[in-house]
Amino acid sequence: MTRFAAPALFLFAYIAAPLQAPQSATPAGQVYQLKPTPKTVVWGYYDPKTPPVLRIKSGDTVEIQTLIASNPERFESAGLGPDQIEQPLRDIFKEVKEKGPGPHILTGPIFIEGAEPGDVLEVRIQQIRLALPYAINAFLPGRGFLPDDYPYARIKVIPLDEKRMVAHFADGIEIPIRPFFGSMGVAPPEVTGRISSGPPWIHAGNLDDKDLIAGTTLFIPVHARGALFEVGDGHAGQGDGEVDLSALETSLIGTFQFIVRKDMHLRWPRAETPTQYITMGLNADLTEATKMAVREMIDFLIQEKHLTRDDAYMLASVAADLEITEVVDGNNGVHMAIPKAIFATKR
Repeated sequence: MTRFAAPALFLFAYIAAPLQAPQSATPAGQVYQLKPTPKTVVWGYYDPKTPPVLRIKSGDTVEIQTLIASNPERFESAGLGPDQIEQPLRDIFKEVKEKGPGPHILTGPIFIEGAEPGDVLEVRIQQIRLALPYAINAFLPGRGFLPDDYPYARIKVIPLDEKRMVAHFADGIEIPIRPFFGSMGVAPPEVTGRISSGPPWIHAGNLDDKDLIAGTTLFIPVHARGALFEVGDGHAGQGDGEVDLSALETSLIGTFQFIVRKDMHLRWPRAETPTQYITMGLNADLTEATKMAVREMIDFLIQEKHLTRDDAYMLASVAADLEITEVVDGNNGVHMAIPKAIFATKR
């Protein structure tokens, strides 16, 4: 665990305590730890004017813990004992008065030195661990993909077996655990001001893309000085679509390395998993979101794989897969994935 050497620096050390940097083939700087407290989170928004809780340099790594966002009393009503509810959540719910318009508790923001509008923030998701032995799934009246079919609320506690990496949904039903963060994003442009943490957009944010697991790199266009990265909405797993509004909502601990890319310029977020390249479409209209994902894939194939525009369109048709990411966050999400294996080096 982190040790604090200087009492005068206690507050800063508690918020962002340097850890011993591990040996890695990738050049790395300092390693930090960021835990959720009333002073290190925002509730429900991305805002270019939010003061950062941590300042780091490009190449630094941060271990970040996130929390499920809800009234602790709601968890108790679902059957959890008082001792099963995280104390930081109780503290944040009690002390953080500035909430909304979105529902998520986001740890951050983190200021990355050198990041300027027009750059790209490369976020390497090195590791994701469970922080709780349970997840929550819930739906609310008027929300989700079928609001007229379910005009009431329900919440369900789902035990997580970390040893076997399965979620026990019900007798005879086990779901493989595949943890990822539903929301990873930067501040929007200053002219936009504060925006809800609900809809994903050019700042990334609430992408709810279940493929963004450990080993994935997320590329986010920078819109404000320092980028101001925030993360939350931890999921132990999710189905494409997230149709009832929520996934296997849980608290997670993630390790992220941040790299400022001056050599990249993107309009929309992209990702690279261990096995595929992913482009994204985010729009209130599902068809428009789909067109966006396809056009982004074509642009990627032209820019990175040096195909002609016609060949890029053809390759997208014969080798890439379109999938609905989510349909419940205001802006619908569609992603297009193409296998990295088809670009194997010639022998």
